[in-house]
Amino acid sequence: MKSMATQTLATTEPTRQELKDLKVLGLFTAVYCRSHHDGAKSGLSAGDLDAGQLGLAKYRYCAECQEFLAYAIQRRLRCPLQPKPSCKECPVHCYRPGHRERVREIMRFAGPYLIKRGRLDLLWHYFF
Repeated sequence: MKSMATQTLATTEPTRQELKDLKVLGLFTAVYCRSHHDGAKSGLSAGDLDAGQLGLAKYRYCAECQEFLAYAIQRRLRCPLQPKPSCKECPVHCYRPGHRERVREIMRFAGPYLIKRGRLDLLWHYFF
């Protein structure tokens, strides 16, 4: 891992890895929302990136999860470190209080849920 002194500011165009990370976060959030939240759900509202560009247009979220996901996408895209570390290894935590715990809760639920249902490609994302 590079030291913070050798890392540079991020570019404005998201990289392939960033897009992949955001797709996984969107999928995990959709699985978590479907299992934990009842009520009306809709597609991701317009934010920093088009939901179609991320491949998230097919997922439905409640208002609370939409707000969370929009915030997480915004923070990920505005990360000042380059190359971007995974959030759990990052020396600078950019989420407001409570959001890191929410991401952990979503990941802990949705990861095993999807792997048990045949999404073994997510193991590759986890390890690499």
